[in-house]
Amino acid sequence: MSLQQELMMKLKDAMKAKDVIALESLRAIKSEILLAQTKEGASSELTKEEEIKLLQKLVKQRKDSATIYKEQGRDDLAEPELAQIAIISQFLPEQMSTEDLKKVISEIMDSVGATSIKDMGKVMGLASKKLEGKADGKAISTAVKELLG
Repeated sequence: MSLQQELMMKLKDAMKAKDVIALESLRAIKSEILLAQTKEGASSELTKEEEIKLLQKLVKQRKDSATIYKEQGRDDLAEPELAQIAIISQFLPEQMSTEDLKKVISEIMDSVGATSIKDMGKVMGLASKKLEGKADGKAISTAVKELLG
């Protein structure tokens, strides 16, 4: 089932349940999909990779907002953002564990011959491509720094 079909089913369920946060999250996803499809030069259907990037972007936006709200002491605004993250994350593939992530990055470091923090750019480039959709860029960066530093 495509992301749009699954989204429409969840949207109907959220409407029936009168779940405001779920509705807001699902509508945000739908809006982003429509914007991506109508963007100049875009094909009518998004690829799986484009869908994952789009969902990751939405999750990142909400994480950033929640962090800012918490720093400002506005937990009342941070909670809905965190709830939306949980809803949007349902559509993302399973994220890699830290151990698995470090294992893959170690293999990449061995293949590139990275030994110091100066080689971080090479490792990050390959790791980002290989782990796209499976791990957050921030998690990849943290793991690379730990292994090289």
